[in-house]
Amino acid sequence: MIGAGEQGGQTVDQDNGGGATRRKFMQLLGMLGIGGQFLLRPRDLIAAVNEAAGSLGPDPSWPQMKYRTLGRTGYRASRLIFGCGSALRKGRADELLNTAFSAGINVFDVGTRRYYPDSERNLAPFLKQTRDKIFLISKGILELDEKPDEVLSLQQQKAAAATWLEMLDESLTDLGVDHVDAYYMMATNNPTLVTSEEMYRAFQTAKAAGKVRFFGFSSHLNAQNVLDAAIGTGWYDLAMLAVTPAGWYDWKNGGVLEQTPDLVALQPLLARAREAGIGLIGMKAGRVLASREWYGKGNSKAFNSFYDEKFLKSGLSDFQRSYAYVLEHGLDAVNADMQSEAHLKENFVAAATSQQYFA
Repeated sequence: MIGAGEQGGQTVDQDNGGGATRRKFMQLLGMLGIGGQFLLRPRDLIAAVNEAAGSLGPDPSWPQMKYRTLGRTGYRASRLIFGCGSALRKGRADELLNTAFSAGINVFDVGTRRYYPDSERNLAPFLKQTRDKIFLISKGILELDEKPDEVLSLQQQKAAAATWLEMLDESLTDLGVDHVDAYYMMATNNPTLVTSEEMYRAFQTAKAAGKVRFFGFSSHLNAQNVLDAAIGTGWYDLAMLAVTPAGWYDWKNGGVLEQTPDLVALQPLLARAREAGIGLIGMKAGRVLASREWYGKGNSKAFNSFYDEKFLKSGLSDFQRSYAYVLEHGLDAVNADMQSEAHLKENFVAAATSQQYFA
């Protein structure tokens, strides 16, 4: 992988005429039988290309995507999830999204405007063509300035629940949809929050109104205690966790958490989560390998001691190995922000072929 958050190519801003090349436009138009007169009407051209890209089917040079049921959601999800938050902050990327969709990615994850200012709005045009064919996740961030071990007051919990519902409504407006499949509590680091009856009541209210189907959370810090607490509630359908082959990722320093159990040692906890019906999604699996510019440690060989000789000789890149390893050690899928086709394909290959290295 090019690196978590690294831009291997420019973001496509199709509101300003499109970032795709004329050659790709003409190839797609030719497949649809659309004449060059559309070149005089840029917005018609963009609409035609978006429709074409979603209907061409997978590129035969790409491996076939693998799928896994996400816990009790029952949804057969691609093992690579397209993280749209960072990828769409600066503009639309319809061509890249359609490439991912055509290749077999069927889960797209984004987040509130309060963290990703324009990402949901930039995803909305793609959703007009694909909404009923994908699993759509968004999330609201609850910045309470609390310590991971702090017990939140009832007043804090009620305020957090009200804010979460506000963000859900904002997300639906920005996405241009009437519901999302899952809405997370984003960057949840406090066990009190995941065990809060106020938060669960807010979810039930939103679900009864038809705004969301499944409940989930993401955690970058204190993930082990948060996941353990969530398992005990029986409320959660999905959990997105910052985890690496070496164990938990440390959001504070961009490395591996000190004294963390490695991923093999975490298997009993992950198994308990799956038994509780929680679909497990990884993030930041390779972030430690990225340069400091991308909030990593720049240590491309950080996980090699966890791999056997066969896996090291697999031909995968360092980033691909980190993704393939976590997928075959307890995670159902991995989430990645991808900002170029090269980055997308590299991640895609890792997710689609991970099983063959651990047979």
